[in-house]
Formats: sequence, structure tokens, C-alpha cells
Amino acid sequence: MTFDLGPALLFCPADRPERYAKALERADAVILDLEDAVAADAKTAARGHLIESELDPARVIVRVNPPETDAFIADLATLSQTDYRRIMLAKAESPKRVGKIDARFEVIALCETAKGVAQADRLAALDNVVALMWGAEDLVASLGGTSSRKPNGRYRDVARYARSRVLLAAGARGKAAIDAVHLDIADTKRLTDEATDAAASGFAATACIHPSQVEVIRAAYRPDPRTVSWARSVLEAAEGERGVFSYDGRMVDEPVLRHARAVLARERR
Repeated sequence: MTFDLGPALLFCPADRPERYAKALERADAVILDLEDAVAADAKTAARGHLIESELDPARVIVRVNPPETDAFIADLATLSQTDYRRIMLAKAESPKRVGKIDARFEVIALCETAKGVAQADRLAALDNVVALMWGAEDLVASLGGTSSRKPNGRYRDVARYARSRVLLAAGARGKAAIDAVHLDIADTKRLTDEATDAAASGFAATACIHPSQVEVIRAAYRPDPRTVSWARSVLEAAEGERGVFSYDGRMVDEPVLRHARAVLARERR
């Protein structure tokens, strides 16, 4: 199982069916949210909307409630009546519980608590897990904190550590990593900076909460023409070389060539 969606994943409350199609049209994939975006007394109706929906299942992710809850059981029973088979598991913490999820479902493990981040390596190792995502606000709340960001808008060290740990855990197992949402919709500059860093660091996608963020993320993940030209040229030059060689005044070895291949892979996506 592989995660092959585009870079911009847009959350949509599952109790707002009138937004489903538009959200999917605007983004690379839609995350229909049955957890935090839906009030407890609206979850039953939201599940009914999911059953009645007719979206392309290949581009749909459904965020379900934590596995320790009755809501999770109801969520999976609902999804069994649909063609949606890719779920995002809120507050994933227990590899044992995650490993026992119905094998029909591909799981994106959302590491958004202290325990979840600490278990990222084991979660990524599970066969039914196709990707890891991290979440900042729930993580800090699980630690008794009050904010994942400093007054200047930058992540606190604990959030940066969690982000890196989840990325490394996913990469070590050949799984995709998804970067957290940016809550300040108006702050496109910081979103651009963080999405650009995510793409350069190896994240496969960034989740977002508003349609206006989609193009910002896509642009950040899209290699610029100069970088694409460099990647093609250095790979062509490597065809006639053995081992380390010099290209355009820079030493080139296998890690550099892997960087170039990653650039072209992002361009194709």
C-alpha cells in the first residue's frame, strides 16, 4: 500500500455535505472529518451524509474518532457501507489497537499526543499504516501546555521535535509523512515558508483547513523551473560517470542524485 495523493489535503467537516464536492474539486484530496470538526450530537447525521455521498473514493480520506471510543466503532461501521477505505485515525497511540483495525482500511496514523509521537516508530512499522501525520495543538494540550507557537508565530521546540520525529519514523519505514495544518488562514507567508520547508524536508503533503491554502501549498511543493532544469541536467551528466564526479562546480554523489530524482518526482506529481 502506498500514499500517492497530491500535496494539498483539505479538511471538510463531515456534517457539511454541501461542501464535499467543492472541497474535493479544489484540493488534491479531501479529508472528511468525523472527529473534532463535528459536535457530538451531530456525528450520527454526519455518518448518514457519508453513506449518501458519491465522491471518488481514491481521493477521499475520512478522519475517524480515536479507537478507544464508541464513536470509532460507529465510524467504521458507517464506512463499511461506503467505498471509502482510507482513514485518518485521530489520536493514534497504541500500535496494538491500530494493527487490529479491519484490514480493508488503509490507515493514516495521526500522532497528535505525547504518547502518539513517542510511538511513531512502531505505528509506522504496521502493515496497514500507509502514512503518518502529526498535529501540534492536541500534542501541546496533551502535555498540559497552552500553545504550540511562540508569540512570533514560530513553533515551540517541542512541536518542532514532534514534527521531525514523525517525519523520520515514517521515512525509516518507507511511509509517507503529512505536515500539520496551519490555523492562521490569513498568514500565507508563514504557510508558504512551512510548506516549502516540508517539501524540501521530505513530507509528502500538507493538510489544510481552508480552500485558499490549497494553491499556496501546491506552489510551495512545486519545484521551480531552474531546480527542475538542474535535476535533469545532473542526472543526464551522471549517465556517463562512475562514482563521485564534479558538475557545475559542485561535487555530486549518490545522495545528490537522489535529491535530483526527488525533484523530478515532485514535478510529475
